[in-house]
Amino acid sequence: MKVLYFAWLRERIGESAEEVSAEGLETVADLVAHLRARGPRYEAAFEAPEAVRVAVDQKVRDWDAPLKGAGEVAFFPPMTGG
Repeated sequence: MKVLYFAWLRERIGESAEEVSAEGLETVADLVAHLRARGPRYEAAFEAPEAVRVAVDQKVRDWDAPLKGAGEVAFFPPMTGG
């Protein structure tokens, strides 16, 4: 599946997108644990999970959202508007 990173997550990881195998990953939380295990850049990006939002196939979801059948997961900071 394609994983996208926006704003400071992209800056910390050093990439805006990458392909990640979803094999064995059931939820967004599983994906984040998998990514964090990759090293310090990912640890830094996900060190404060409450400050990270996620969208699965362009729909904002929670960290317990299933990944089955997902083609894209995007991580981004909370949005503000006015």
